[in-house]
Amino acid sequence: MDAATERVPRDVVAVIALGGALGAPARYEVAQLIHVAPGSFPWATFVTNLSGAFVLGLFLTAVVRRRPASRHLRPFFAVGFLGAFTTFSTLAVETVTLVRDGDAALGVAYLVVSVVAGLLAAYVGIVIARRLPRRAVGA
Repeated sequence: MDAATERVPRDVVAVIALGGALGAPARYEVAQLIHVAPGSFPWATFVTNLSGAFVLGLFLTAVVRRRPASRHLRPFFAVGFLGAFTTFSTLAVETVTLVRDGDAALGVAYLVVSVVAGLLAAYVGIVIARRLPRRAVGA
C-alpha cells in the first residue's frame, strides 16, 4: 500500500472525533452569544470563522516551532476542534440565503469580507506565533 492509499490510524481518527465533539458545541455557544437578525450580516459565523482562522494560524505556527512532531495534538485541535468550530458550509448557506432573499450585495460582501478577513486573521496568528520566544524542544 502506498502513502496515498494508506488509512489514517484509528487512534488519530479517534482524537479528531474527540476534538470535533468539543469544537461543535463551542461553535454553538458562540452562536448563542451573538444575536443575528434574519437578513442581516451573519456576525456569529463571521466571528467564529475569524477567531478560528486566527487561532489555527497561531496554534500551528507555535506548535511547529516549539514542539516535536505530535501524532495526536495537531489532529485533535487543528482538524477536530477547529474544524468543527469553524464552518465553511454555514458561510456558504448564509451567503446563498442572503442572495436568494434579495440581499445580493450583502451576501457577496459577506463572502468576500469573510475570506479576506479570515486570511488576514490566520496571517496575524502566524506573525504573533513567530514573535513568541522559542522554547527548546523537549524543555
